[in-house]
Amino acid sequence: MAQPGNARAHRGTIFVENASVVSQQEFPGRQYVLRLTAPETAARATAGSFAHVSVDPSVPMRRPLSIMRVDRKAGWIELLYKIHGEGLAHLASRRAGDLVNLLGPIGQGFTPDPQRPRALLIGGGVGIPPMVFLAETLRERAAEGFQSLAILGSELPFPFRARPSTIVVPGMPDGVIACMPLLDEWGVPSRLTTRAGFPGCHDGYVTDLARLWLAQLDPTVRNQVQVFSCGPTPMLRAVAALAREFDLPCQVSLEEYMACAVGGCAGCAVEVQTPAGPAMKRVCVDGPVFDASTVFVN
Repeated sequence: MAQPGNARAHRGTIFVENASVVSQQEFPGRQYVLRLTAPETAARATAGSFAHVSVDPSVPMRRPLSIMRVDRKAGWIELLYKIHGEGLAHLASRRAGDLVNLLGPIGQGFTPDPQRPRALLIGGGVGIPPMVFLAETLRERAAEGFQSLAILGSELPFPFRARPSTIVVPGMPDGVIACMPLLDEWGVPSRLTTRAGFPGCHDGYVTDLARLWLAQLDPTVRNQVQVFSCGPTPMLRAVAALAREFDLPCQVSLEEYMACAVGGCAGCAVEVQTPAGPAMKRVCVDGPVFDASTVFVN
């Protein structure tokens, strides 16, 4: 059970905002990128945190959506989501100038270790946004030696227009050249995977391509790698196993259904291994980011 002090640690860091829609961009597969003016959330968000969004006055339950990008100076955030059911269909109908109420930023984000400056970012589906946010964060910390490789997977068309990368990544199979354009423009190498046959993508899972890349690294270089991931639970379990296989530290951002998202209902609790033994932790405020070895123990 969490100690009272820990239970209150997030108080004072979550804000209620009436955010204004700046733009809403639709992609195939009922996927949307929503940009909102939300200066309080933008100022405090970290890679891995999320916003709890009211989708419509007629829908009482909010929806937790990962933050993909922020511009602290301009005061906006971007959220990527895929329509599942009526609630997010309401959100998809919002247009520029509409107000969207949200709570944010919520959750503990990723904590990169400067002793392992080579970051392997693995994102699947709607788990892509935290990887984009983390890639931008590490790019801003390049002076500390951080460099990233993003491997992103989807069975739906990607929520961006993939194109051939301008960045060579040693160890990639021939023909695996598709990238996320935004990351390429930032100078962050990325490669895409799918089993849907999209051109330029690796035919397989994100862990298949990550294994190929890790296996060809010199052991000295591989010892500088740390893994970060977000996506469906089966994918995260496979990423955790891959990290164990190569003896690499790994942080995962969990996806769970949430009611309150501020730690009150404990409906999103998961079992986590701690030095004192197994404990139930709330994904919303104790996570969503956890050390993979404490969540996926085998």
